Amino acid sequence: MREEMRDQLVYREGEEEAEKEKEKDPQRCRIGFSNKRVVVVGYALTSKKTKSFLQPKLEGLARNKGILFVAIDHNRPLSDQGPFDIVLHKLSGREWRQILEDYRKTHPEVTVLDPPDAIQPLHNRQSMLQAVADMDLSDSYGKVGVPRQLVIKRDASSIPDAVTDSGLKLPLVAKPLVNDGSVKSHQLSLAYDRYSLQKLEPPLVLQEFVNHGGVLFKVYIVGEAIKVVRRFSLPDVSKRELSETAGVYRFPRVSCAAASADDADLDPSIAELPPRPLLERLAKELRRRLGLRLFNLDMIREHGTRDRFYVIDINYFPGYGKMPEYEHIFTDFLLSLVEAKYKKRSG
Repeated sequence: MREEMRDQLVYREGEEEAEKEKEKDPQRCRIGFSNKRVVVVGYALTSKKTKSFLQPKLEGLARNKGILFVAIDHNRPLSDQGPFDIVLHKLSGREWRQILEDYRKTHPEVTVLDPPDAIQPLHNRQSMLQAVADMDLSDSYGKVGVPRQLVIKRDASSIPDAVTDSGLKLPLVAKPLVNDGSVKSHQLSLAYDRYSLQKLEPPLVLQEFVNHGGVLFKVYIVGEAIKVVRRFSLPDVSKRELSETAGVYRFPRVSCAAASADDADLDPSIAELPPRPLLERLAKELRRRLGLRLFNLDMIREHGTRDRFYVIDINYFPGYGKMPEYEHIFTDFLLSLVEAKYKKRSG
C-alpha cells in the first residue's frame, strides 16, 4: 500500500523547466524522469536550519528533478506520516533520537540521514576527533592528524597544573566540550599564558594552537562528493607576541563568521588547497569510521609546511547553504540514494 501511495505522487508541475534542465544534463535528471515519480524527503530541522538549507533555488531544482521536501509534524507520530523515501534531520534531544531509532527499526525501507547513534560522538569534542587520531593517515600526498588536546570537565583552578602536567604548549584554544550546534558551543577562546587559564569555564577542551597562516579549509562532504572552501581564521602567533601577551581572548565562531578567503590575494603556500587524493582518502575513511554521509571538516595546514594538515573540528549536517553548488550536489546525492536502493531491491 505504501508503494502504491508513493507511486501516485507523480510530479506534474514545472515540467517545462525540468525538460530544460534535462537538456543541459540528461544524466543528472535521469532518475527523476525515468521513474516519473516523486522522491519524498521528510525533514525535521530547526527553523534556522530550514531557512538556511531549504532555500528557494534548492527547492525549485529539487522539484524539477522529482524530489519533494515535506516537513515532519512533531505533534504526530512519525510512523503515521509519509510515506517517505528519505528522512533528513538535525534535531537534538534523547526523545527525538529514540523516535528515530524506533522508526528505523519499523521502516527499514526508509533511508535516515544519518543514524542518530552515529551522530552522537560529534556532539562531544572529547570523542569528535578520535576517528582522525586513530587513522594515522599519512601518504605521499601529506599527513593528517589532530592537535594535542586536553579535556577539563570541572574545577577551573586546576587547569594551569593540568596543562603543565600534560605538556601542552601555549597558546591554547579553548572550546566548549559539548558541540550541540548552539552559538555558545562554537565560542572560542585563545589563552596566551598559564595563569589566565583559570579564567576559563569548564567543561571544555584545550587544543594546542597551530600556526596556519590565518586560513582554514572547510571540507564539505555529501555522500561521496567533496567540496572545499577557504575561510579566514585566527592569525598566527609569533614567539615574541606570545612572550609579550597575557590573558584570554574570546572569539566568535571563526569558520562561519569570517569572510571567505577564496578570492583573497594570499601567499600560494598558504592558500593552496589540500591535495584532492588526500581529501578523498580522508573522507572515505571517515565515512566508514563515523557511519555518516553528511558532515564537514575544519582543516588547517601547519604554517611553513606544505603537507602537514590538522583536523580541528567535525560537524554533522553543516551549513551547506554556504557551499558552492550545494543545490546540484545535494539533489544528486538524494537521487543516488534512491537509485542504489532500487537497484538493491531489483537484484
